[in-house]
Amino acid sequence: MTTNQPGGQEPLDAEIVENPAGPPAPEVPDPDYSEGGVPSFDYVRDRIENRYNTSVGAQELAGIGGPETLESLDKKIEERDKKAKDKLAEIRRAMGKE
Repeated sequence: MTTNQPGGQEPLDAEIVENPAGPPAPEVPDPDYSEGGVPSFDYVRDRIENRYNTSVGAQELAGIGGPETLESLDKKIEERDKKAKDKLAEIRRAMGKE
């Protein structure tokens, strides 16, 4: 049998079905909150622990984790800057610009 449809297929006959769903289900409250919207103790504790663990992980990735103080970090930065200036001066001498 030949048709005028692209691909040579017959069109399908379909029927429209109304949505049989009834009224929407009542909204179930989040288990982490009470009916009044107050978060549970476990939920708050989990959020605090998650933030703490994230900050500890970020410090470890940044390489500043551990017992270091702000003064020791400032000293490391000063040493790094001094080494960078010395290296730049060495490169300039090697290029004959100084």
